Amino acid sequence: MDNEFEDRRTMSDMLQSNLQRKKQPFWRVLTMKERNGRTMERSSVDSHELLSDLSLGSRGSEPSMSSSEALQDFRVFAATWNVGGKCPSENLDLSDFLQVHNEPDMYVLGFQEIVPLNAGNVLVLEDNEPAAKWLTLINHSLNGPSDLASKALRPTASFGGSSFFAKPSYKKIKKTLKKLNEKKLKSCNCILEMERKAAKDFCFRCQESNFNLEDSSTEEEDDSFPISVALAANQMKYNLVTAKQMVGIFVTVWMRKELVQYVGHLRVCRISRGIMGCLGNKGCISVSMSFYQTSFCFICSHLASGEKEGDELRRNLDVIEILKNTQFPRICKTQNSRMPDKILDHDRIIWFGDLNYRISLSKDDAKRLVEMKDWPALFNKDQLKMEREAGRVFKGWKEGKIYFAPTYKYAFNSDTYYAEGVKVSKNKRRTPAWCDRILWHGTGLQQLSYVRKEFKFSDHRPVCATFLVEVEVMFRGQKKKVSTFNFQINDLVPTRSSFY
Repeated sequence: MDNEFEDRRTMSDMLQSNLQRKKQPFWRVLTMKERNGRTMERSSVDSHELLSDLSLGSRGSEPSMSSSEALQDFRVFAATWNVGGKCPSENLDLSDFLQVHNEPDMYVLGFQEIVPLNAGNVLVLEDNEPAAKWLTLINHSLNGPSDLASKALRPTASFGGSSFFAKPSYKKIKKTLKKLNEKKLKSCNCILEMERKAAKDFCFRCQESNFNLEDSSTEEEDDSFPISVALAANQMKYNLVTAKQMVGIFVTVWMRKELVQYVGHLRVCRISRGIMGCLGNKGCISVSMSFYQTSFCFICSHLASGEKEGDELRRNLDVIEILKNTQFPRICKTQNSRMPDKILDHDRIIWFGDLNYRISLSKDDAKRLVEMKDWPALFNKDQLKMEREAGRVFKGWKEGKIYFAPTYKYAFNSDTYYAEGVKVSKNKRRTPAWCDRILWHGTGLQQLSYVRKEFKFSDHRPVCATFLVEVEVMFRGQKKKVSTFNFQINDLVPTRSSFY
């Protein structure tokens, strides 16, 4: 019995020494960085303070020291844009839209109507070409033009002596960008699962290749990639985590490449709320994932349209049904995992999209307030505000103050609303409204900015928000609050005079 105890203690010491030597990335905490001329500190905890006590005994054994979570701050950029069924050109610059100079840790981007919502796209086969182009343009803005994916929009082979633009393959671009993660994404990053994998790595390190961390995605994998894609990985600041399309709804998540290894439990759920309540011209795509020990949910939605009296109730019903019917698949391999199955069970939740709530005023009254730039008076008649205050929808959710002009509906390539004398038929005129919104739910989220961007690409203006988000990281000892950013919130909040 004594020999068995000594053997197990020796094995445990060897395991700890091996893990400390390998410096497993799951426990590494980022150090200081310079961004935008400001010094921002990550955790200053020394490596020996990180949790490294792995037990080879039974799961019921007590750890030698109690563990707790350190709260580390990360910056998340969320944006929504209804692009009006228009396919982007290769010269569309998204740098201002994505606020790339601020260098957030995570991008969560949602688009609506990336394809025209006609019968062909809704009932027959959705067009993936615009999604491929949007992915390419986003990657170009975040990582520069030199990577392989950007070739998709360049002239390709000559045909009959003249060059032509081949349709970019959404699947190929998406898989190529995800391949650059070099399998950093994990299906599970629970503590016990990581301990199990670390133990296997120690016991069978001569067969290490048999125990690579698994990909988290539930999508089909395609290995038919050129080997040269690995060469582009070092050029990238951000890696694609996921991208999903449902007819006109398109959502994509990007992370700093050094943070991708801390993402796990990636799952996607799509809910159709369109024609007859079952087609994908309206509805949502929801993304669930863990980042360190914190669960996130991002919902990109396009709700029921219309500005007739009572149409807001259809939008309320869409929200209720989305919350009720969204169910994420169970993929965690750890028993008793706390990874949530429903939207509201997540720790941090951001909902964005064309929510389509209108302003309950006549066109003339709304036009008068818009001309006066009296946003508070106009916002008092905002349907989403009134429905939330009445407790009929989004109860317990939060939204930042709106200091910008209504984002809908503009004449294409114009600063003129359709209600302001644009020569169109009466059935196309719309009262200006804040259709495009970003809300959040849960603790540990602090909104730093809530703005609209002045792109005339469609009849909507894009809306962007930046959040400071607390994330739990497991440490030994006492709970610590790690402040990531030293700048003031006022640096990112617009003044009233900045927008119209």
